Amino acid sequence: MTELPDIGLGTWQNEDPAQCAESVRTALETGYRHIDTAEIYGNEEAVGEGIAQAAVDREEIFLATKVHASSTSLSYDGVIETAHNSLDRLGVEYVDLLYVHWPTGDYDPADTLPAYDELYDEGLIRNVGVSNFEPFNVETALEVLDVPLFANQVEMHPLLQQDALRAHADEHDYTLVAYSPLARGDVFDVPEVVEVAEKHDVSPAQVSLAWLREKGVSTIPKATSEGHIRDNFESLALELDDEDVATIDGIEREDRHLDFDVAPWNE
Repeated sequence: MTELPDIGLGTWQNEDPAQCAESVRTALETGYRHIDTAEIYGNEEAVGEGIAQAAVDREEIFLATKVHASSTSLSYDGVIETAHNSLDRLGVEYVDLLYVHWPTGDYDPADTLPAYDELYDEGLIRNVGVSNFEPFNVETALEVLDVPLFANQVEMHPLLQQDALRAHADEHDYTLVAYSPLARGDVFDVPEVVEVAEKHDVSPAQVSLAWLREKGVSTIPKATSEGHIRDNFESLALELDDEDVATIDGIEREDRHLDFDVAPWNE
């Protein structure tokens, strides 16, 4: 399986087509090689346009999208149809990673996941992923899938450290991908994060992203401006020492920004 880059560009809520395409192009030409989108974001065409505009070969880009949980999308036939539609909108022959967006709606592991196996066997997807899965959801997926599970994309940041999921990912050899890695800006005001940022003369955003990297987690911060895209990317040059990591590990908060009654962690 392909190794997932440490940082990617998230495109959730990047709904203006011109802005979305420009941010994707800017990110790729800055050095990003991982672009994340989803069917439900409504921006796959713009993401594809940004990829086409960038002076970067498609083979160098790790492109991920997701099949939304709806009344039909996660049925066997729904997954196949949705994947083909996503490829058409993105203007590509394959995606590097296709996720199950949520284990809810019409998600049925025995019906849904064999469609991912088929898409993998046909070369239309290079890896299979899940999103917003708890360990018990992941274990069921591992039992059903014929191909390896590559990644689980979840909310994770210094205010939601996901210890159980990180341990589970290490045990079962899949990658965690953190969305909302900056806690929607809340990390900017966390004293421990600010303390480490001031020590290294960097932004709190860079500290949060570097801490996640130290935990073996790939991140997909969303950004539209060139300044934020570049600042996030510069986190790759930040090396936290053991004291820094311990300082952030010691944050005793569990702030979840995306939550609803049918989420698996509420079962």
